[in-house]
Amino acid sequence: MIGAGRARADDKPAARQLLCEGIVKILCVSDTEMPQLYNAVNLRRQYSDIDFVISCGDLPPGYLEFITSIIGAPLFYVRGNHDEIYKNEPPGGIDLHGQLVEYGGLTLVGLEGSIRYNRGAIQYTQRQMHGSVLSLTPRLLWHRTARRRGIDLFVTHSPARDIHDGSDVAHRGFASFLNFMKWFKPRYMLHGHVHTWDRRKQVQTQFASTCVININPFTVLEVDPI
Repeated sequence: MIGAGRARADDKPAARQLLCEGIVKILCVSDTEMPQLYNAVNLRRQYSDIDFVISCGDLPPGYLEFITSIIGAPLFYVRGNHDEIYKNEPPGGIDLHGQLVEYGGLTLVGLEGSIRYNRGAIQYTQRQMHGSVLSLTPRLLWHRTARRRGIDLFVTHSPARDIHDGSDVAHRGFASFLNFMKWFKPRYMLHGHVHTWDRRKQVQTQFASTCVININPFTVLEVDPI
């Protein structure tokens, strides 16, 4: 059984530890550079058992590469709406956008960017993101049929519509992500984009078969491959 709990807040923001009986340990990061994760001694002490790192976007390549190089774990990421620098300076890792990737006994699928609110290059209309979801459908259906496996981790920058999203235009979620979860039933949806400095904000929601988590600024997740 997989359970979850929110870590106790202290004077300095700390990772939310989501406890479960899993054997794959994932450090998830997004949006905000944290001093704790720019400290090599702390990284080695606290996160030496991390199996891989997931970035949900809006982080400098150097920050991600520092973390992964110190703990010796691979990086999987999607770009956030502010990650235009990745075009010329991508971080060392696997870009999950529009991809289905298997690693550590888990299946990952990713979609980048936010809702379009200005002329940014990594922004999408609701219709465009719906098209991106549809373009993934043949591969995901083949995977489910041929491999007899579902999706473990749906990795995005933006939240889904009406789940952890904001009321302002720039932070509205994508309605097509709701369809993705209904159709493909990922075990987890991991996203960032919406800041969580107010610890009263809800950061974990069950939607149908999917546990939706706002991992911003960083979260440790343990998942049992099935």
